[in-house]
Amino acid sequence: MTTARRALGALGLVAASGAAGLGYALWEARQYTLRDRTVPVLPPGQPDLTILHFSDLHLVPSQADKIAWVRDLASLRPDFVVDTGDNMAHRDALGPLLHALEPLLGTPGAFVMGSNDYYAPKPKNPARYLTRDARKGPVVNPPNLPAAALAAALSGAGWKDLTNRRDVAVLDGLPEGTARRIELVGVDDPHLDRDRFPPRLPADGLLDALAEPAPAGGSDAEPLVRLGVTHAPYVRVLDQMYDDGAELILAGHTHGGQLCVPGYGALVTNCDLDRERVSGLHGWPGARPDTPAGAGSTWLNVCAGLGTSPYTPVRFACRPEAVLLRLVARG
Repeated sequence: MTTARRALGALGLVAASGAAGLGYALWEARQYTLRDRTVPVLPPGQPDLTILHFSDLHLVPSQADKIAWVRDLASLRPDFVVDTGDNMAHRDALGPLLHALEPLLGTPGAFVMGSNDYYAPKPKNPARYLTRDARKGPVVNPPNLPAAALAAALSGAGWKDLTNRRDVAVLDGLPEGTARRIELVGVDDPHLDRDRFPPRLPADGLLDALAEPAPAGGSDAEPLVRLGVTHAPYVRVLDQMYDDGAELILAGHTHGGQLCVPGYGALVTNCDLDRERVSGLHGWPGARPDTPAGAGSTWLNVCAGLGTSPYTPVRFACRPEAVLLRLVARG
């Protein structure tokens, strides 16, 4: 065999491998997966609480399979739902998005926004995500996605808008005399530098300010759990939520790295979070609280999300996901 033929053969093998890899990555981006994670965070003696955490749908109207999959999540019958943003990837996505979420809107929930609730995605050079900060600077253009209409629809269904604010969710369903209150704090998208951490109010002042009914046991009853909610898990925000007393922080944004290397993991997180915490259940700022090294840490769940930019509709070794968090009593 001549040198030219060997070179052509090698090029053909590389091309075939690349095509196969691309085909797999396109396929994997639609393999929606439900993760089930247990978080020992509740006070001793409390019954379990389930939280459905989803993020980064990046929905376009034509994604009928994703819409159907999200609608079916209501069959899990969670106690609470948290949406950590980046819901839309098209200017006409609001109607299909609300159709996807409709079965869940009867369940108590909370939400924050991500950049792709305000701004439609644009084609970008993927190599920019390998830099220390992929952002180009402050965004000054007015939003071109219907974030305000989305917030109004979710708030109208009873979900708590945590855009740089605090709130309280009082859940039904436990025996009389048992406090079942979730204390919430959230920020607008740190990736757009829209985050403004809200000041803390006294427990009774928070309930009064939010016009919430006092839970069984009185307004001074300890919450069942304190949740921090953010779209992008930037270190500054995680530290603020930790200092504020959040016992579980929920975030999205990272896509789990989106394109991962088997045996190595994610190449990037698209923020200043370390690669080891790009997705999954972890501790912050140290190890997981259920390990000897995690004393003093809080819980952090980073959801790898259900979508991608429509301009890069691929995932590799990183399936799209929603997460059912089973909060159980501390041992």
